[in-house]
Amino acid sequence: MAKMFDGFDLTHFWQVSAYARQNYVSGPVSDDLISSVEAELAFRLPASYVELMKTQNGGIPRNTCFPTKVPTSWAKDHTAISGIFGIGRDAPYSLCGELGSIFMQEKWGYPDIGISICNCPSAGHDMIMLDYRKCGSAGEPEVVHVDEGRGYQITFVAFNFEAFVRGLVNVSVYDTSQEDLKKDLKKIENGSFSTLLARLVSASGKPQSETQIRSVCLKLTKQKGLFALHADELSLLVYDILFCLYTLSNKVTNKDQYLTIYPKLIVTGDGAFRTRGYGPGFIQDWINSRLKENKIIKKSSGELGFSDEYMREFEQKLIDSE
Repeated sequence: MAKMFDGFDLTHFWQVSAYARQNYVSGPVSDDLISSVEAELAFRLPASYVELMKTQNGGIPRNTCFPTKVPTSWAKDHTAISGIFGIGRDAPYSLCGELGSIFMQEKWGYPDIGISICNCPSAGHDMIMLDYRKCGSAGEPEVVHVDEGRGYQITFVAFNFEAFVRGLVNVSVYDTSQEDLKKDLKKIENGSFSTLLARLVSASGKPQSETQIRSVCLKLTKQKGLFALHADELSLLVYDILFCLYTLSNKVTNKDQYLTIYPKLIVTGDGAFRTRGYGPGFIQDWINSRLKENKIIKKSSGELGFSDEYMREFEQKLIDSE
């Protein structure tokens, strides 16, 4: 019998980052941990999955794309992952963690065909799963892509987990940056806002907000070459604009409430005006920083909002960005 991952270099498989350590990487794998997680999930984990987790228990791989023969919600010829869940419960993105496999089935309605093992850049709207329908709960599952946005459509990806890992390729293989940039600029200039964002602009009594959002996003996208929000100054300004608009007409009493709403504004909403991908860590870092610096404060009403001092600073940033 061939050795698992024979000839495949696992020493450089994982990408090292603080975000991965905080959100994906669990503690070392033990037999007891494996048994308890398998009991909770009611499926036996593939031996190749366990083997990979012994190199690092969950994380973000260097190669995050997998070729497909049919279109997916991500691209016409491949799908993409944000990370691979580890065996455990302590990391948010671990098999039994707060945003892991059980959460995706119970809260998002993913089908009971097996185990969710990879989340995707759509912030929950598609997943990579181990599919046990053919092999039974103790067999060797196939790897599939499940698209929540298309009625949980299931697309075959790989015959087993080892084949999936071996088949991952770098995003550079699918470099369509110039074509993507043209599409991004067009949707920023003319694309419809999500229903929620359009409603916020209308309710704000500040029709110039739409122009400000589009202007800042155009400048940001021309600088980066794609429409994506990270931790740069223009991205932070976009986060500020969206938060300000939302809190003008909605009560926000804690940061988690807003973090749940945020993707619906500009990531997964029903409008064409949407970012390309989504890194939850960036918006989390933004709001944590604003709270720490007292730029976002809890007011006497118990609601979160910009402090008076920061509101003046924010308005000046808008002027300076024109």
